[in-house]
Amino acid sequence: MLWKYLPDLEALNQFRQHTAVGHMGISFTAIGEDWLEATMPVDHRTKQPAGILHGGASALLAETLGSVASVLLIDWPRQQAVGIELNISHLRSVREGQVTGRATAIRIGRRTHVWDIRLRDEADRLIAVARLTMAILS
Repeated sequence: MLWKYLPDLEALNQFRQHTAVGHMGISFTAIGEDWLEATMPVDHRTKQPAGILHGGASALLAETLGSVASVLLIDWPRQQAVGIELNISHLRSVREGQVTGRATAIRIGRRTHVWDIRLRDEADRLIAVARLTMAILS
């Protein structure tokens, strides 16, 4: 198993209160041996004026997943995990429903973590692919 800490989903969802994560309606929905999933609604909070999912909202979901996954691997609060690079490619637009993101580790080192995050729509179509690099600070 990858995780140093394996919290229940309720605990992860409590952590999001009073943050951008909670405001955008992101909810952690599943955790596996080496992956973490969350969903985000496509609604007035996450759409751009053209009526489709905002790329920045997709990026927020991706960075949230990788950041929280890194926190589950470090000696928190003695260590901090901070994002240092996010690259996201938007592949398909979404007008309604929700999107689901899954973060899977590419590399877990002592000072950096690299995550692959894939976002899918309700029809399980790939809508975005992201790579997030996290710095682990003492």
